Amino acid sequence: MLKVISQSSLDELSRIATTMPRRRMNSNLHPDLNDSIHRFCNALEPCTYLPPHRHVGADRWELMTVLRGSVAVLIFNDLGTVIERLVLGPQEANYAIEIPGGTWHALTSLAAGTVILEIKHGPYIKVEGANLAAWAPAEGTPQADAMEQWMRTARVGACVPHF
Repeated sequence: MLKVISQSSLDELSRIATTMPRRRMNSNLHPDLNDSIHRFCNALEPCTYLPPHRHVGADRWELMTVLRGSVAVLIFNDLGTVIERLVLGPQEANYAIEIPGGTWHALTSLAAGTVILEIKHGPYIKVEGANLAAWAPAEGTPQADAMEQWMRTARVGACVPHF
């Protein structure tokens, strides 16, 4: 069966994301979480918090392509200092990024209606424990909102503040 990513499907995914407490929603193209390659659209509204994390293993790379909107991708060192920052989106003429396995990273939505296409190795492995940055607030905490706001404008050389 053909799977089509259309304007109407992106509109609907973004609409659903605005109603969700986490302000994001994904639509899987892969058949199940055990699939060897995960492909999905991820609608990310401003104020969604994706904590800095990593996927350990050389084969745990991620490819992210912005279909619409804009995201800031931050790459961190082991101590929480931003070592790279890239804004992806059509207006930036930067469309995609591949993040190597084991790299501390986070992203934040810079525009309403943002949708990215993610491709990465499966099966699904929940990001937890040592793969969540100890120097960043956990999702769902009061400090997470301040961290997400900081990530919107953080520049190379900035260290994650103590919230």
